[in-house]
Amino acid sequence: MRPTTLLRLALAGTRTDTARVVLTALSALLATLAGLAAFTVWAIPTPAATAENQNRWSEQYHNALLVQPGLRGGTAFALLMLMIPVLALAGQCARLGAPARDRRLAALRLAGATPGQVTRLVVLETGVAALLGTVVGLGVYLLGRDLLHRPDAQGQLALPTDVLPSTGALAGVVLGLPVVAALATALMLRTVTTSPLGVSRKAARERGPGPWAGLLIGFGVASFALIRPVVYRFAGDVELMAWLVPALFAVGALAAMIGVVIGTGWLSYHCGRLLRRHARGPAALLAAGRLMADPWAGSRTFAALLAALIFGGGAAAQRAYFGTKDQLEQEQSRFAGLDGGTNPFYLSTMNYVDAAIAVAILIATGGLIVALVEGIVARRRAYAALVATGVPRATLSRSVAWQALAPAVPAILLALTMGTLLGRGLAESEVSGAGGMATICEATVALCEDPATSAQYNRIVQIPEVQRAVPVPLEHLAWLGAGALAAVLVTIGVGLLFLRASTALDELRTT
Repeated sequence: MRPTTLLRLALAGTRTDTARVVLTALSALLATLAGLAAFTVWAIPTPAATAENQNRWSEQYHNALLVQPGLRGGTAFALLMLMIPVLALAGQCARLGAPARDRRLAALRLAGATPGQVTRLVVLETGVAALLGTVVGLGVYLLGRDLLHRPDAQGQLALPTDVLPSTGALAGVVLGLPVVAALATALMLRTVTTSPLGVSRKAARERGPGPWAGLLIGFGVASFALIRPVVYRFAGDVELMAWLVPALFAVGALAAMIGVVIGTGWLSYHCGRLLRRHARGPAALLAAGRLMADPWAGSRTFAALLAALIFGGGAAAQRAYFGTKDQLEQEQSRFAGLDGGTNPFYLSTMNYVDAAIAVAILIATGGLIVALVEGIVARRRAYAALVATGVPRATLSRSVAWQALAPAVPAILLALTMGTLLGRGLAESEVSGAGGMATICEATVALCEDPATSAQYNRIVQIPEVQRAVPVPLEHLAWLGAGALAAVLVTIGVGLLFLRASTALDELRTT
């Protein structure tokens, strides 16, 4: 098969195939913007130390996250983490319209195409869609860079529009994402056999998932717990600290995230077992059967949402630490009679982090909607057969709700708990306020500023040393959990709109 023919067949299909290509390209565009933004932050040069700038700050920006070299690495890492829900959305979009695509591939096999050609066709479809998205994303990035380059009156910039990532970084993002998407598609197709009679997959194992995800979760918690001891032990070794601490952070976060996502499969299976054992209604029993038959569906569906909640729980723990420290400093200032405020930098920085997490949850909600709708459409013949045998549509609607909510609630609690543990592993469990002496002048400003009269109005105050435990941010975690649960409920509502159309008796005649 010639490459031009292969490309033409990859871009052919129905409106569902067109929607899949467009959504995959859109996901690749968003991932490209996040990746290029991260590499742009990394590309900011650090100036040489001078007498006026001993801290080597990049003073052409007015955002401290870009000014201080020590904060730019974390900012870039947070931008890269935004790619996770976007890539998960791309994975969900790639499954859209899978039954119709399977029939099209079987028709190609019937026309004489080999299994290898059919596999290359699917891989090329994903790769071309992703490449289209990354190229458009590069264009949007370059255009936005010019439009947003607006220095203020002091000549400072809000965004690093004066720097550009290296050519290798640009090529790596624009070309690397389509390659990764194509390889991931090829990996997912390793268990798929396309024949002229249809597409078949290897049967799933009958026993449920094991609790091995707990090992990954424990490894992630241990990695984060080691960060502070490592910092104290090797504080003088700059070269070792430059790679060891980021490695512990990245490996621990990745292990914990994979553990929570895999653990959702275990939760789904055992939620199905509990429903089958204790439920009495037909809707719950139908959901139990689906959860036990495909427990990994929950891991695939909720992966992006759970990743966002893990980071949200960690950010909530960090905010609790900074908030407690800020409150303690304010109390000590008021005790000493001082009117100076505290530095709001860390708390204002956490506002940016919370905004990024909100965006990630919003993107993950889109992935949830695509996954649930795709699952309903893929099983429309089975649903139509149930309706034809007398099962009410209301029962099927409740079954879909059970199937989504039963694993979602414990998975959300697990992700928030995991994120909170990781965040508290980075920060100290107690905040200390240093004591000391403070001089207070109890007179007017004129008398206090006059050296001849200030001494008689001065009073020395002893500021006690205070230690306060950092509380668990239950309110913040509750808001995160409520937002995630609302996202799941919105997803169920959208899915039920498609359920009625998918249970029409005409679906029994589809092939």
